[in-house]
Amino acid sequence: MTATQGDLASLSRYVFRAPRWYASVAFALLVAGVAGVGAFDSRFVLEDAWQGVFFIGVPTVVASLVTTPVDRELGGQLTYNRSSLLALTCEVLIVAIMAGTGAVAHFVPGLGQGFVFDALIVGLASVFALRLLIVMAVSGTSVVVAAIPASVQTATAALLFFIYSGTLRYLELGGGPVIDILLMRSDEAPPELGVIVPVDFALLGIMCVIYGVAVWAFVAFIDRPWKRSLDVSVLDFVSGFIGHIAEGTRELEDFFETIGEEAVVPVTVLSFRRPDEDASADGNADGASAAEGSDDREKARFVLPMIHPGPMGEIGGGNLPERVALEADGLAFPPHATAGHDFNLVTEREVDALIETAREAHGNIEYHDTATPSVRVQEGDAKVVGQGFGDDALLVGTFSPVCTDDVSYAVGLSAAAEARSAGVDDVMLVDAHNCNDGLDGPDLGHVHPGSERSFEMMRAAGAAGDRLADADCGPLRLGVAWDETDWEPRDGIGPLGVRVAVLDVGDHRTAYVLVDGNNMEPGLRDRIVARLTDDADSTAGATDPPAESSEPAAAEPTPRADGARPPTADAAEVMTTDTHVVNQVEASNQVGESIDDDELVALVDRLVAEATADLEPVEAGMASERAEVTVFGNDRTETLASHANAVISMGAALAAVVVLAAMVISFLIFLLAGA
Repeated sequence: MTATQGDLASLSRYVFRAPRWYASVAFALLVAGVAGVGAFDSRFVLEDAWQGVFFIGVPTVVASLVTTPVDRELGGQLTYNRSSLLALTCEVLIVAIMAGTGAVAHFVPGLGQGFVFDALIVGLASVFALRLLIVMAVSGTSVVVAAIPASVQTATAALLFFIYSGTLRYLELGGGPVIDILLMRSDEAPPELGVIVPVDFALLGIMCVIYGVAVWAFVAFIDRPWKRSLDVSVLDFVSGFIGHIAEGTRELEDFFETIGEEAVVPVTVLSFRRPDEDASADGNADGASAAEGSDDREKARFVLPMIHPGPMGEIGGGNLPERVALEADGLAFPPHATAGHDFNLVTEREVDALIETAREAHGNIEYHDTATPSVRVQEGDAKVVGQGFGDDALLVGTFSPVCTDDVSYAVGLSAAAEARSAGVDDVMLVDAHNCNDGLDGPDLGHVHPGSERSFEMMRAAGAAGDRLADADCGPLRLGVAWDETDWEPRDGIGPLGVRVAVLDVGDHRTAYVLVDGNNMEPGLRDRIVARLTDDADSTAGATDPPAESSEPAAAEPTPRADGARPPTADAAEVMTTDTHVVNQVEASNQVGESIDDDELVALVDRLVAEATADLEPVEAGMASERAEVTVFGNDRTETLASHANAVISMGAALAAVVVLAAMVISFLIFLLAGA
């Protein structure tokens, strides 16, 4: 993630869920009643409250219930929850304007009820402008079409004022008893409405036109760069974002799909299964056999689609790890691949293609009952733990304790190619994604092509491939353990919890820990590795031995200083899934930010002990297939992020200028009308 993408991700702080429409309506009536007590001056407080509910609350209720069917009839997609929340927001705006101008009129001599009602006209026009902007954004209709549902609240209030102010008598129009009863009810209205004259309604109409033009000009101006570079409208993005944060809809995916690009991505599967006793009795020489469909003998499955599980929440591939886990016959381990936000899936539907490709790869696996001990190599800041299975290899890379974020797709492909050039056939290259300092600073640790870290990772992968190609193999045993934990996404832990796989080859034991989270607080990974291996020096960045001299640790673990001797490993690595379900409310919600480090370390220690007790002989095999999916595409994420950030930073200033210009024009109109 780049700094620009980090700024975009911080928009998640605005995430909320729109209340149910009836809750918004009830609160609107309460606000209207309180406002009526302050605005009107009758003999009884309850009468004031009723007048507030009638003249302020009724337009809000009508807008809540009528806007949605009118908008949908015109091709829009406003829901009742959204229209009710919008109507409530506009009511609060009106009440704030009236309260402010009322206070000014009270303390400034010469300003009477006419000044307050002039402010009300401005407020009703402002409500129309705000509603017009939101309806255009949410429904995607033109300014002329959107003006119809947007005018409901303002028009309803104007109609009530027209009827109860007795304005009809100024027009000298003929009528009868029915007309008088329906349109001339000034006797039942509070005296404050007596200042209303016909010209006020003409002014309101002119003001709405001016404010509507201002909204159109504002949207047209900020929309130009979006149209030019992405060929989409900023309103499409706003509509999708509002739908996602307010009601959890998939509208944002529809927007992403319009800017997406086709991509071919590898999907690699590493499967472990219990041996077939019948096959063993037949004397299978090399332990190889073909997988056929669902296999209840499967004990664990590592699945690595080379995409990024984002962008946020369950949008796109945000919940990919859980989807992968549900498809496995054994305990699933879906670690993070070497891919950044440019390889976010545009819709959740794209996950189905990855799942199907993983099934194909799983069906092509040839199993072997031996594996190599794990090796650990280091080049610069890059560290890689590798282990071979037949002609294939699992490589897990980290830069901890140096803070990094995503490793780019191109760097991952190049690093895997370095390992294959050393004699390894297929490679599952995992980005451990286990040390970062959040969204602070201009550089968020992205490992991009051409950077020093990219070359360090490629050299480390190549060195690991060299050693694994020449390593001796031994009988393979596997033990697994899993705890969903009591932590939730808001704590930085996804639904997969914490999973552990312990691999034992000969006298060498390796522990792989997978936490369902998005990266990890600095130092936490190193602390877990030190706890499992009883060797803090092996996790210190600058003191790791070079690749040429690093050797597997002795099988006999060194007792801890406290006298305890729980199961330990000769090598260990901690990975995160990079699930983005933990980022629906917080842009940065890393493992260790919200939960206690000691509790996580103790949990991992317990799970490793359980996995060690679960050790049994297994066969292992790996295969890869390629999937065609639609992703954000090269540079599209950065372009989208920069445009969205520009709208936020410059849009507020532009909106202020537009509002100021509209207010100046309003003031001039009032002066001319008064003259």
